[in-house]
Amino acid sequence: MKRLYALSVVGTMLLAAPSAYPAQLLNSSYDVSRELYERLNPLFIQHWDAEHPQDKLTLRQSHGGSSKQALALLQGMRADVVTFNQVPDIQILHDKGRLIPSDWQRRLANNSSPYYSTMALVVRRGNPLRINGWDDLVKPGVKLIYPNPKTSGNGRYAWLAAWGALRISHHNDDGAVQRAMRQWVRNTQVADIGGRGATQSFVNQHLGDVLITFEAEARALQQHYPAEQYQVIVPRTNIKAEFPVTWLDRNTERNHTTAVAKAYLNFLYQPEAQNILTNFYYRTYHATPSLVAQQHFSPVQFFTVEQQFGSWQHAMQSQFAPHGQFDTLQSAGQSL
Repeated sequence: MKRLYALSVVGTMLLAAPSAYPAQLLNSSYDVSRELYERLNPLFIQHWDAEHPQDKLTLRQSHGGSSKQALALLQGMRADVVTFNQVPDIQILHDKGRLIPSDWQRRLANNSSPYYSTMALVVRRGNPLRINGWDDLVKPGVKLIYPNPKTSGNGRYAWLAAWGALRISHHNDDGAVQRAMRQWVRNTQVADIGGRGATQSFVNQHLGDVLITFEAEARALQQHYPAEQYQVIVPRTNIKAEFPVTWLDRNTERNHTTAVAKAYLNFLYQPEAQNILTNFYYRTYHATPSLVAQQHFSPVQFFTVEQQFGSWQHAMQSQFAPHGQFDTLQSAGQSL
């Protein structure tokens, strides 16, 4: 009896004592967010360590096309949080893996999206083909580079942005939109597996006339290669690309990281993080946008996935499921 009591006391002491191991967090994120989180993570670690000196934090990143990251999570990757670039790649973590609850979007502000972006067109020096908007991308002979919508949220937004904007400019004439998007498919030179791969094809391999990517990636590309004199065009009619985040309840419970995971994602909403986000050319909900935002963010008439496609579920089914518009137009383009 005394032995059992002693063991019980020891167990209670171990539970009450500070963790003997440093806190660790794995953030699974989309392909082109590497530099952003390299900047954000040290600041969060500094805040966390100051408030929790007994739990020094290690923060790791995993990057790739968001759909591939979601698949890796369903196959067992033990990430604590996801910072993705579209809703379906998080929703599937509930629908297929029960890693998160059904109400995950209601747990943080702005539908759990601390920042957002839109799509941009990057053209080469002098804009030789006079590209100004979506209609110019479906002219014969324009070579397009973008991420594959089957594996990349970036690519999915590119396709939906073009489809939605052309639908608006063609006054909801879906036949005209299909004909235009069939030409888009013919014009596609490379559809890379992820956003960073598309950028490398455009920059390093000198493929394509136009790179279609997130505004943030386009502006960063322009900044990093000033000698190339890339031009960035943000079409006035454009999609609102939300960047949802969540902690993965099943994993954080197993990893004992729920508290730090929640704190990390809430940090993204704080003014310090929001200012960094605008410096990386992401649009934010912060009341006083930085000078960078004021200088570089042109006005956009946003439409949402819900407004043009009914819902994300319907967009995924009608556009990207087997025999959806993407596959159908791909087959039609190859048969010509």
